Amino acid sequence: MPAKSLYKRLLIWRAKHISQKQFVYFLSVVVGFTSGVGAVILKNLTHFIQHLLEGNLVKSYHHAFYFLFPIIGFALVYLIMKYVIRNKVSHGIPSTLYAISKRKGFMKQYQMIGSILTAPITVGFGGSVGLEGPSVATGSAISSNISRMFHLNQKTTNLLIGCAAAGALSSIFKAPIAALVFAIEVFSLDLTIASILPLLLASLSAILTSYFFFGSDILLPFQIEDRLVLNDIPFYAILGVLAAFTSIYFTEVYERVQKFFENIKSPVNRFLIGGAAIGILIFFIPPLYGEGFDVMNNLIAGNPEKALETNFLHLDLENVWVIIGLLAGLVFFKIIASAVTFGAGGVGGIFAPTLFMGSIMGNCVAKFINNIGLFGNHTVSESNFTLVGMAGLMAGVLHAPLTAIFLIAEVTGGYELFIPLMLTATISFGITKYFYPHSVYTMELGRKGELITHDKDHAVLTLMDIDSVIETNFISVTPKMTLGEIVQEAIIKSNRNIFPVISHKLGTLEGVILLDDLRPIMFDRKLYSEILAKDVMQNPPEIIDLEKDKMTTIMKKFQDSNAWNLPVVKNGKYIGFISKSKLLTVYRRKLINLTQ
Repeated sequence: MPAKSLYKRLLIWRAKHISQKQFVYFLSVVVGFTSGVGAVILKNLTHFIQHLLEGNLVKSYHHAFYFLFPIIGFALVYLIMKYVIRNKVSHGIPSTLYAISKRKGFMKQYQMIGSILTAPITVGFGGSVGLEGPSVATGSAISSNISRMFHLNQKTTNLLIGCAAAGALSSIFKAPIAALVFAIEVFSLDLTIASILPLLLASLSAILTSYFFFGSDILLPFQIEDRLVLNDIPFYAILGVLAAFTSIYFTEVYERVQKFFENIKSPVNRFLIGGAAIGILIFFIPPLYGEGFDVMNNLIAGNPEKALETNFLHLDLENVWVIIGLLAGLVFFKIIASAVTFGAGGVGGIFAPTLFMGSIMGNCVAKFINNIGLFGNHTVSESNFTLVGMAGLMAGVLHAPLTAIFLIAEVTGGYELFIPLMLTATISFGITKYFYPHSVYTMELGRKGELITHDKDHAVLTLMDIDSVIETNFISVTPKMTLGEIVQEAIIKSNRNIFPVISHKLGTLEGVILLDDLRPIMFDRKLYSEILAKDVMQNPPEIIDLEKDKMTTIMKKFQDSNAWNLPVVKNGKYIGFISKSKLLTVYRRKLINLTQ
């Protein structure tokens, strides 16, 4: 039996015997499993490459290999993109958000393997980024193509992409609730019974997959030992403020470095310059190599000396101020290394760099408080501040305060730190949001007005397709047509009451003629040869430019002008009209579909 016929029979059988709700539940489990497997493959490949390079070459031969690895890694990634995938592999979560906002959840097939082939090489060869974003992108691309295979609608596709994101995070951190919150918070999914159960199933499926492959090993193994002391609350508030300013520094550096590399047109020059820069950084600062979870775990365990023992200056690590200075240096340079990795063409995520910088920042603050001598005998818990610092930076950089709170609460195995987590995350998020309305993930989409948000009205307008509301059954006239020609060629043949005046040679919109303006003169035949179209045309109240205007802008133009029809142009040329009635009809239909 031909495969196409079998596929068609499968679709028919599914439609007859399995309800849509049951099928979505089943697919959410499948998506959770595939996301979990994708995360496992990414982690294992990366750790294998890193162990092979760091363990065998650096430790056994020479420290100078640190300088060569990034250039080799970026070159391999470039060759894979050019000759194997034959497409550019974009950053994980931003590319997924773009697919939801502008491509109706559709992700191309190469995206299912793109991150798996490139992210382990990027990170394994020293790229200072994480694997969470690529894991999400891999799972999301798989879920998108599964959805396309079964002809599911856009809303269900977006839900399955959210399930993939929850599955990836659940598998990596073994934190199913935080993963679910992440999908809702970052992907702006609705928190309803219809969406919560598939997300839970995906998260559960992924974490079971992780336990099957990794056992009980977790990335941040820690149990809280130091209890919350009420006197520490002001210090956690200070930590929140510092986390906010660190988040602002993170965002500013990231954006500036990206713009610098965007100005370098040659991809070869990009990976050579970026590879050399990363090589220099990790040669002198080895803790910047890769994700950095070993450094985080040493800080949480109270062993900063172990994380800093490879400092090239060979400074005395018995001196606490030397340790504070070196740790502050790691915070300063980590985002530079991460941004350069992305700019050079590497593939990865910013989730791990955010945790890295947050943990070190929190540890630095605690050490400073404990050794400055201004607070008498009062000391704070360095391990607790390290963990809460992670949450503070996640809340600021990723604009995901709830994810930050629940992730740290889950990985620490309890809610002892819930109050300081809430305090620090809220302060950091509030201050950062004031300066940067959009996170690093959503910055570019937010500027263009193409970002899906929890605001229903904005979400509906973003999801609407402008082309679907353009009407072209308007009869146009030229500026030099006489009144008689307008009556014979346009008014008699048209059932519309508006006529665009178009330049005959250029095709540009010169103005519009309203039937109401012609009624007083259209029955006077003496004027048929005397009055031209340019004499009775007027400027439209607004013009919609397809190149510039988003759906939110179009709706505002209708609202401000009180017009029922507005002309549409593209590259200066007339395309058609958008009517308010059709716009509102499509809006209502999309709103019902979104909230059903």
